[in-house]
Amino acid sequence: MNLHPHDTGTATGTGEGGQRAVPDTLIKLDGIKKVFLTDEVETHALSEVHFDIHRAEYVSISGPSGCGKSTLLSILGLLDTPSGGSYLLNGRQVEDISAAERARIRNKEIGFIFQAFNLIGDLNVFENVELPLTYRDGMGKGERRDRVQWALERVGMAHRLRHYPAQLSGGQQQRVAVARALVGQPSILLADEPTGNLDSKNGEAVMTLLDELHKGGATICMVTHDPRYADFAQRKIFMFDGRVVDEDTMHRLRKEEDARLFRRAETA
Repeated sequence: MNLHPHDTGTATGTGEGGQRAVPDTLIKLDGIKKVFLTDEVETHALSEVHFDIHRAEYVSISGPSGCGKSTLLSILGLLDTPSGGSYLLNGRQVEDISAAERARIRNKEIGFIFQAFNLIGDLNVFENVELPLTYRDGMGKGERRDRVQWALERVGMAHRLRHYPAQLSGGQQQRVAVARALVGQPSILLADEPTGNLDSKNGEAVMTLLDELHKGGATICMVTHDPRYADFAQRKIFMFDGRVVDEDTMHRLRKEEDARLFRRAETA
C-alpha cells in the first residue's frame, strides 16, 4: 500500500491572480495573519507568515511558548481559519472554505499526531485507528480492515490491535496515534509536540519512527520546543512573536527577552 497517493503528482491549482503553484509544493502560505479579538484587547498571534512545504519534506517549527507555532499548526490543519492571507493546500485555496468542506479535506489530506495521544479509552487499538476511515464515503469494511492492519504494522503495533489504551505504555499509545494519522493515507502528517508526554527513551523512539516514515516518503510538519527533536527535520522554521525569523535572529531575540526578564526580576 502506497503511503502517499499524491507523491508523484504536482499541485495544479491556482492561487490569487491565477498564479500556479510551484510543482511539488504541497503547502503555500502567503501573508498569513491571525488576530484574536476580545472586548478590550487585540492580540496578533500571527503576523505576515510566509513559507512553503514541499512533498516528502520534513519540516520542524520551533520557538518559545506563545510565539504562535500552535496557532499556525491549527491553521495548517484546517482546525482554525486565518484572519488574512492566502493558504494553498495541495493545489486548492482553503483559507475561506466552509466548515463542512474543511472537515472533508482534513479527513482526506491531513493526519494529526497530538501531544496527548487523544485515543478513545472505550475503543481498542484497531477501533481507534479505524475511526477516521468510518467517515469516508464508499469505503467498505474490508478496505478499512486492510488499511488499519497496514498502518499498525507500519508502526510496529499490529500485535496489540485488541488492547485498549489503558493497557499500553505512553510510547505505545503514541505509536497507535501515529498509525491513526497514517491510516487515511494523508498528504501530510502534522505533529504537535509528539514527544511532549513521553520520557526521553520513548520520545527518541517516536522521533525515530517519524524519521523512518519520512524516509519512506511521508511529508511531515512538526511543532516542537525541543531543539534536539527539531534537528531531526530536513528544514527548521523558527518563530518569535508570531513571525517567522531566521535562526540567528531567533537566538538574538531570545537572549534579549531573557535579559529583559532578568532585569525585571532584579527590580521586582
